[in-house]
Amino acid sequence: MSKVKTARPNFVSTTNACKLCTPLGASLAFRGVEGAIPFLHGSQGCATYMRRYIISHFREPVDIASSALGEKNAIYGGGPNLKKGILNVMKKYNPQLIGVATTCLTETIGDDVPMYFNEFFKEFGDLDLPELVRVSTPSYNGTHMDGWHGAVRSLVEQLCLEKADDDGRVNILPSLVSCEDVRHLHDICDHFGIKSTILPDISESLDGPALEDYVDIPEGGTPISEIKTMSAAAGTIEFGRCLPPKTGGTSLEERFGVPNHRIGLPMGLRESDRFFETLEEISGKPMPRRYELERGRLVDAYVDGHKYIFGKRAVVYGEEDLVVGLCAFLAEIGVDVVLAGTGARGKGLEQAIAKVTDGVARMAPEVREGVDFHDIAAEAEELAPDLLVGHSKGYRYAKAWNAPLVRVGFPIHDRFGGQRTLTLGYKGTQALFDRVVNAVIAKKQADSPIGYGYI
Repeated sequence: MSKVKTARPNFVSTTNACKLCTPLGASLAFRGVEGAIPFLHGSQGCATYMRRYIISHFREPVDIASSALGEKNAIYGGGPNLKKGILNVMKKYNPQLIGVATTCLTETIGDDVPMYFNEFFKEFGDLDLPELVRVSTPSYNGTHMDGWHGAVRSLVEQLCLEKADDDGRVNILPSLVSCEDVRHLHDICDHFGIKSTILPDISESLDGPALEDYVDIPEGGTPISEIKTMSAAAGTIEFGRCLPPKTGGTSLEERFGVPNHRIGLPMGLRESDRFFETLEEISGKPMPRRYELERGRLVDAYVDGHKYIFGKRAVVYGEEDLVVGLCAFLAEIGVDVVLAGTGARGKGLEQAIAKVTDGVARMAPEVREGVDFHDIAAEAEELAPDLLVGHSKGYRYAKAWNAPLVRVGFPIHDRFGGQRTLTLGYKGTQALFDRVVNAVIAKKQADSPIGYGYI
């Protein structure tokens, strides 16, 4: 059995975090709603930091509003700033929805955002108000994925308020995947002939086309009208084996009887099989021939590439569900995960990894929860990994250990096209497999005095 560890008892500071802040995740989720503006109830610096982080990955302009609290508000409360900020956003952007996420400051001083909302509606109810959605996201109580899942749940609970007539659609709550992954999910549902609501849908709002004129709010995102009628679905599919007990999917199931299907991120052959089987179950339709062919090509690639990567040792890190998906995939292709690390705590990572690798993994990895890169690196170097799989923040360690880094997840700051990295389904697994194999081959070429022109 693998052994879960947290940060060393005598290590009390964070040197290089293996997570991002909670309201950043909420902001990303709100950006996946049509006509929405993320709004941080807190200091201006929080919004500036998050915009910088998001822009460097997605290469798109990203506006995040702020109530811009100062010292006075920290004492007397931020209600007036919040109301004024919402009015300013309405005037400048004319949004369909404003998603308000709290920060550490407002959570610490105890600002009552639901009360402020009620006061706002009473004071300005005569105006043409946008939808207002709130979510509690103190960073000291979670990671960016907690913010993401919290925002999705808030959108479902605060917008979908009544049972709609059944229309056979499928709801997909995909977690934080790339824009290209979301586009691929749309294509899969279209080829199945299934009407789908994907929440959030960042495929266009965070990866849009070039425009002659700047637009305040980019096109794309899940239509609010579809969120309000998610109760009409034949079923919901949630990606994630480390999800919180209460999510948007469980809310729809408890309030409206929409069956909720929790599966892992469809990375690798077996997890992708589960996704397509679930679509077949909900829709009553067989998997289209094109995906049977994609699956067959992936199996063929596994056979062809086996000799290059079997027995290699990998360190995997990132969001908890991404780590689980990567472990499932790497076990299938014969790569031994020696260390799996995440900044999240208490998400059942060890059990989830054991479940998805059962019967295929040659060894159980060391599982590290609630740690930063300083802590991971102290142990990982001794494990002599052949490659690292995760986002850009692991680059300095990959360079120090002379091991290739296969960049997956968020953020990818030091390479171009991170928002278009495909990882889901048979097609995404094929692309990821090719990258892993080629990284190992490139390392062999670089280390060889001969160079090998033919491998």
